[in-house]
Order: sequence, then structure tokens, then C-alpha cells
Amino acid sequence: MLEVKGLTKRFGDKVVAVNDVSFDVREPQMVGVIGRSGAGKSTLLRMINRLTPATSGEVRVEGRNVLALTGAEKRAWQRDCAMIFQQFNLVPRLNVVTNVMLGRLNGHGMIRSLFSIFGQADVELALTALDRLGISDKALQRAETLSGGQQQRVAIARALTQDPKMILADEPIASLDPLSAEIVMQSLREIHERDGMMVLCNLHTLDTARTYCDRVIGMRDGELVFDGLPSELTARAVRDIYGADQDIDESTTSTSISGSRRPLEPLRPAVA
Repeated sequence: MLEVKGLTKRFGDKVVAVNDVSFDVREPQMVGVIGRSGAGKSTLLRMINRLTPATSGEVRVEGRNVLALTGAEKRAWQRDCAMIFQQFNLVPRLNVVTNVMLGRLNGHGMIRSLFSIFGQADVELALTALDRLGISDKALQRAETLSGGQQQRVAIARALTQDPKMILADEPIASLDPLSAEIVMQSLREIHERDGMMVLCNLHTLDTARTYCDRVIGMRDGELVFDGLPSELTARAVRDIYGADQDIDESTTSTSISGSRRPLEPLRPAVA
């Protein structure tokens, strides 16, 4: 589904944010990308989504290098590759359902997009997405009145209305309290499982990656230093990712770092 080959991003002559990163995702998986701040995780996702231009390398989907796309084809790729951000990127004074419908603009013509004209089908799609995330009762509230966790679920609902092929989530729980973070991660996990959708998620915490992800990619100083199953994250692997000063006891790695998903109320089924 996704093939990243030699992806590199340089800022000037001295700063290399991402250095020759390569990996394949051949089936729908929930992949966690972990590493310290400044490891290149966000830049990696932004290059895949075409929000940041790559210096060199390729990102291939179904044999097509999406880094070479321009114009309408580039916009279509960004619609297929929905992005969720740490800061939600909602319009505070608009109500929730309108914020969700903004995810449809990329699929409309220029005139409709300029005037944000939405049809009944857009409204129904937005309400269905909100219902799946358990917040359809907030549809007419202004986005700024919601909690951080609720706003992030609105952002996820907006991504779903794009009808994407994959979701990229850039630190989606970094600014949330633990309970809200758990709800958001469980929501992303259930979307992956129910819709068979690839989710590529940047995460700060190792235990979150072990709990929710099928596969973990570790980055350090812009380079890929780990790619494997969560169970393969030994103390040595963690030190390779986070640095030699990471204080982790080898004998407790499998228990204290790993987590177990607590059962939450499942996402509601989509309304036909």
C-alpha cells in the first residue's frame, strides 16, 4: 500500500531533518512512529502528505510516486491521505458539524469550495462520522466550547468525511489528558480495524505505541533505527531510539513499558 524509499529532507546545508528513510507497509496496519522531539517524525508525515516538500526520495502508493504529483492529482492524494494534527486545526467559531464538513472541500469544485457550499449529502456524512465518534450530540455547538479530547474527535470525524485511503496522525494525543488520549487512540484503532484502513501515527510515549499499534517505527536524529513488532521493543532497542541515557531495566521492559488496551465503548456503527 505504501512504499517509502530514501526519503530525505534538508533545511539548508547543515540541518537534515529526515535522512534516507525507507520502509514498506504492504497491508493495512496501525503503525506507530516513535522517537524524541526533533527526531523527524512530523517532517516524515508531512512529506508523505505533501505538506512539506521532500529534498529527495520517493513515496509510492500503488506504484505511483505521489511526490511527483501536481495540481488536481496532488489535491486528490491529500484527500486520500487524511491528516490529523496535534492542535486540531478546527475553526473555533464554527459549529461542530460545519467543521466536519470542511473535510469535503477538497472533493468539491472551486466555486463550491470558495463559498463553502455544502449539500444535504455532506451534512448526512458529517453527522454519520460524528455519530461514529460518539459526539453527534455536539453537532450544533461551537467547536471552541468543546474539551480538547472532543475537539480531536471532531478532527478525526472531519478526516473520515474525506473518505481517505489512509490516515496520518501527527501527535494526536500530545496535548490531551490521559483519559481523552485513551479515547482518541481507541477511536483511531477501531477505525483501522473496522474500515481496514492504514493509520500512521506519530507518538511520544512508548507504552501508547505498544498498546495500540501493530508495528512500530523508531526514529532518531532523522534516521530510521527500528522497524518491528511492539513485542520486539527490548530495552536495547529503546535505547537505540531514545538514547543511551534512557533508564530502562531489561527485565521489566515487557511489563512496565507495555500496556493493555482497556475496553472502551466501541465506535457506533455507521448509519446507512
